[in-house]
Amino acid sequence: MENKFDIGIVGCGPAGYTAALHAASLGKSVVIFEKDFVGGVCLNKGCIPTKSIIHSSEVYKQTKNCEEFGISAENINLDFSKVVERKNKTVEILRKGLTLAFKNAKITVVNSQAKIINKNLIQSNKEEYICEKIICATGSEPKVVKGLEFDHKFLLSSDDILNLEKLPKSILIIGSGAIGIEWARIFNNFGVDVCVVELAPNLLPLADIDISKRLERSFKTNKIKFYTQTTVTSINNQKVTLSNGEELTPEIVLVAIGRTPSKEDKIEGVTYLGDVSGEIQLAHYAIKQAIKEIDNIEFRKDLTPSVVYGTPEIAWIGKREQELEGQEYKKTTILVSSLGKAHCDSQTDGIIKLLIQQNKIVGAHIMSNEASSLIQQLTIAIQNNIGIEELKKVCYAHPTYSEGIFEALFKI
Repeated sequence: MENKFDIGIVGCGPAGYTAALHAASLGKSVVIFEKDFVGGVCLNKGCIPTKSIIHSSEVYKQTKNCEEFGISAENINLDFSKVVERKNKTVEILRKGLTLAFKNAKITVVNSQAKIINKNLIQSNKEEYICEKIICATGSEPKVVKGLEFDHKFLLSSDDILNLEKLPKSILIIGSGAIGIEWARIFNNFGVDVCVVELAPNLLPLADIDISKRLERSFKTNKIKFYTQTTVTSINNQKVTLSNGEELTPEIVLVAIGRTPSKEDKIEGVTYLGDVSGEIQLAHYAIKQAIKEIDNIEFRKDLTPSVVYGTPEIAWIGKREQELEGQEYKKTTILVSSLGKAHCDSQTDGIIKLLIQQNKIVGAHIMSNEASSLIQQLTIAIQNNIGIEELKKVCYAHPTYSEGIFEALFKI
């Protein structure tokens, strides 16, 4: 039987499954190939399992400190195996939901390795699939650096860290991007001794400088040790020597220095989406790429929100202050501690910072509870070119974290 489809997709992460579902909704015949589990890195080895563990760690920390809320609890114990079990269950539920969505959309799923031969031909499991259009969305893998090659026992990748069956007593995290910061917070919440090493002058170097500095204050408050402008010079017998002369003996090391696109021979006529495209490595960016490809709905690459999870969340959109050096601009900052809702929730750490040019917001930087949701308001405002005076006309609910944005508008 000849396998003919309108669209063939290799890789079933956010870019792949979004393209498949949107194409099927338009009446296209679709086949999608996945060698591992549907959902890709995001669902199985990234966003979802990490956020599940973050939540468990936060519940544990809050429970240990519940007396301030008038609650007494005794014999609070951590069973990390249950944390892992909940993480796996969460992933499984979402994986089954995605599989059902494919079935309902009449998408053919092939669970095996696939190879794109040319712009119209895919080979998999000794069969050939002829497709009018082919999309490659094979994702990325943890970046390997000389001297920090993973042994999957002491030197771990971001994939390996999700397979831990028990908590270490101490951990060294190399790199302070989103992955490094989130895992530093997780382990710190669980009571693990954490140290972070970062090459750049500040933690979370892609963020606005005020956010980076605020994060460093937060780390100090929570007794997370960190070194900036520092590298690992050698590792011998699980002893780590840093460029500043410090010697560390962590139980494990997480190498969180980013991911690299999957190795694929670029074939003319094939569309590359998601991490493999070599562009922004975020699931929501991959989803928008896929929607643009299938539905032809444009989006602004420069207005892709960034979010770092944990307490407090960190999110930003648009320009950073360090990018505006030498230009005319205004800025306004609101302390989260000025908000009533923050005190009700006992979540007073953080800031809301807006950058303004020509009476319009060009950058927004938030470190606050619910920052992942707050940033969307500002993304909509920037993308739709809404001026400050128009935004002031919006009625914000009280008490909320959102009204911090409202207050910031009146400080300009």
